[in-house]
Amino acid sequence: MVKLKRNLLSVSLVSAMTLSATSAYAQSTEETAEQTPQPASTEATELDRVTVTGIRAGIEGAISVKRDSTSIVEAITAEDIGKLPDVSIAESIGRLPGLAAQRVAGRAQVISVRGLSPDFSTTTLNGREMVSTGDNRSVEFDQYPSELVSGVTVYKTPDAGLIGQGLSGTIDMQTVRPLSYDGSAAIVGIRGQRNSLGSAANQDATGSRYNLSYIDQFADNTFGIALGFSYSDTPIQENQVGLYEPWQAIGDNWRPGVPAGTFYSDGIKALRRTGNQTRTGLMATLQYRPSNAWTSTLDMFHSSAEQVDTANQFEVHIGDYNGGFGRLNVTNPAINGNNTFTGGTMGNVYPLVRGMYNRREDEINAFGWNNDFTVGQARIVADIGWSRAKRDELNLENNTQMLPAPQLDTLQLQIRNNGFSQINPGRDYSNPDSLFLTGTIYGSGYGKVPKVVDELKTAKLAVSLPAPAWTKFFSDIDFGLNYAEREKNKRQPEGNINLGAQGITAIESDLQYDPVDLGFAGIGYIPAWSVPGAVARYMTFEPSATAFPYLVAKAWDVNEKTTTAYIRGNIDTEWGDVSVRGNAGVQVQRVDQSSDAIRLSGGSDPQPIHQGKTITDVLPSMNLVFGFANDQTLRVALAKQVARPRVDQLRASLEVTASDGPNPDTGTNLRDSFASGGNPMLDPWRAYAFDISYEKYFGTRAYVAAAYFYKDLQSYIYTQTDPFYDLSQYTSDIPQHPNFPGVGVNPIGSYSRPVNGEGGTLQGLELTGSLPFDMFSETLSGFGVVASATFNDSNIKIRDPESASSVGSGDIDLPGLSKRIYNLTVYFEKNGFEARVNQRRRSDFIGEIGNFNGNRTLRYVVGENITDAQVSYTFSDESAFSGLSLLLQASNLTNEAYRTYAGSKDRPLEYVEWGRSFLLGLTYKF
Repeated sequence: MVKLKRNLLSVSLVSAMTLSATSAYAQSTEETAEQTPQPASTEATELDRVTVTGIRAGIEGAISVKRDSTSIVEAITAEDIGKLPDVSIAESIGRLPGLAAQRVAGRAQVISVRGLSPDFSTTTLNGREMVSTGDNRSVEFDQYPSELVSGVTVYKTPDAGLIGQGLSGTIDMQTVRPLSYDGSAAIVGIRGQRNSLGSAANQDATGSRYNLSYIDQFADNTFGIALGFSYSDTPIQENQVGLYEPWQAIGDNWRPGVPAGTFYSDGIKALRRTGNQTRTGLMATLQYRPSNAWTSTLDMFHSSAEQVDTANQFEVHIGDYNGGFGRLNVTNPAINGNNTFTGGTMGNVYPLVRGMYNRREDEINAFGWNNDFTVGQARIVADIGWSRAKRDELNLENNTQMLPAPQLDTLQLQIRNNGFSQINPGRDYSNPDSLFLTGTIYGSGYGKVPKVVDELKTAKLAVSLPAPAWTKFFSDIDFGLNYAEREKNKRQPEGNINLGAQGITAIESDLQYDPVDLGFAGIGYIPAWSVPGAVARYMTFEPSATAFPYLVAKAWDVNEKTTTAYIRGNIDTEWGDVSVRGNAGVQVQRVDQSSDAIRLSGGSDPQPIHQGKTITDVLPSMNLVFGFANDQTLRVALAKQVARPRVDQLRASLEVTASDGPNPDTGTNLRDSFASGGNPMLDPWRAYAFDISYEKYFGTRAYVAAAYFYKDLQSYIYTQTDPFYDLSQYTSDIPQHPNFPGVGVNPIGSYSRPVNGEGGTLQGLELTGSLPFDMFSETLSGFGVVASATFNDSNIKIRDPESASSVGSGDIDLPGLSKRIYNLTVYFEKNGFEARVNQRRRSDFIGEIGNFNGNRTLRYVVGENITDAQVSYTFSDESAFSGLSLLLQASNLTNEAYRTYAGSKDRPLEYVEWGRSFLLGLTYKF
């Protein structure tokens, strides 16, 4: 077993917090007991009855959820209607112990749970699994407005009745239940936003957010309604310098002037990205409860977003390619002690000025209807759900260069790993009249039209009955059946963007925006323009899904029909002075998975292909919660867990090719055969899990906890190559090569695809404390802290050939695994004034991004330290402004950069700044 490396300082600090809090609270309890003798449990009960608001309301609500659960969970609860603690639901989730957020386009978007990538967790809304606008299953959380979510519960351990459970965890978002809300309420919020990078091109730096929530009950509290609306217009401003991958050790005279063996990147770019994202969210919940024997709940959710942005960039190939106008000439090369090229004078290069446009439209719709009946001693729950996600994108590219060719340049280059690399060209690239749409060294342009549709239908029937008298261990028995049918489709037509009949041309002034300043990278100003306008006026674009062999893998349908049956015995008893709660049960999953896609043989003749299989898994689980004196809890959990393969890995897409001529080394006088594609025959990831958690509560005001988890992954899904695979059913379709008539194709060839390979172990330690400082001294009343530290370790090593250009071809750590994660929130709340500072830190990890080809790829990501802050004031009920709150929020206060690298940090790939965001606004509660 790999030894778990712990940060002793953090452990000591949390231990000290635990002992101090226990001592201080015990002293207070003793003093109270001397004055009014009462049972020990009474004070906790009284504490629960204290009315709290604001930050404390959210913290104490989350503590109650965690304490009362029979599983090991983390929770977030809204401080008030429509008021979660962060601008983004992903930022709130990313602060929970054992969880970490990855930023995409400056926003916390995807979540890793317990050191595993988002592929291993599932996300539900009101208990129903949700679809995704991405290529796979992982939900992009920035599509769920925080104003419409009342709470989040993260199940770190499963139980048999948890449908759609993930291997690393299950994240359940909840919307408000109107019949559980005390009275009617309405709230309106307005906020203005500004990005610190300022305006550029045609996009200003300001944005806005509006939200409206309403809850009410009617007909003697038998009917309730909750409505929510959210709209945001967020500016996109980004400065970036990026280098080409791979960084490779070059040979002799590969890059004239650079010694052989030097690690070298063949290109560099600097860009300013500008644009905006608009998002509209709607939520409605209707509840009807004519009696305690029947509750009917109808949930509806809608989210639509449009993101439009353009990267205005300067780019230069430094890999000895300038269009055939002589060789690269590097003088004064700088090479560090790690044999990495870090700069020099780059002669005989031919830079481009490019416009890279992206428009993405996302839409998510979800519907659910739940009916909860009590018939005698039986409780029956019937639930149906439907959700559908759709993504439409348009990616367009314009390439310009100076003419007449060649207008070669000499530039000074300094590559940095802790800041923006510097590119100092000899020529001036700020004049749009000197740059022409033409057949540059990268062509005149390229475009893509990705489209994803994901639809999920579910139906569930569950029954709960008192346990038979002879089963003394269980208080009641639950059993149920769930059916889910999911279909996900992807299409990605692509093609060259060619010059129109007018031929080579400059871009006219009416399509030009204000120039953008790339001074942060040493370049100065470059033109910016309307890329779709230039394509429409000067160019032609006819995308195709089958015109090129590499497009085969980007068009597929995947279908899954999952039937889940379960039985669970619930435990609620006492063993002497120890209370015992929990459950034990078994879940059986039967999955019928299949895929329809395209098979391409020899680069032509596309044919439909259908493959699939049926898989059954039996998943036992047990959760035990032991309650000891002084509000102490010990939790133990055991389970077998599964996670479905990535959707794109299940695609049936297949490309079969052959070498041009026979291979003389085989002695067969046959052409070698090769195949690559997905694998609809994959089994899921499987693991055995053990969890133990100690928690000390102080009513619902505070707690400290320490948890350890261990997962034994029985397998992991890798892309592997089988050099001796029988391809005979496909090779007969490969046409003969014109230069080798009569030469056949070897039916035994090389086949690359995802397969189930060797697994390994993953373990971690999670330390958490949530403490108001008035536990220690009344002079600190209003102050408090919520802190956590997580330490993960794994002996699992994987290989990802599809990402070899960035992470290498050797063994790498698990994607999403940060070995250290820290979260800290310090707050103050008193007399309507609230202030808090949040910080989330994670160590380096391997992240997943979408590359230029629109495919998933892995990259090393430098650990981040993100700091946010918020201050607000709520007028008292006695004030003339009762119900009004004023709010100031700041995100990414230190303007933390996003950095990626290839193998070692002195070989950077991206250095990105998204700026600080400031929001100023008000809310009014009626």
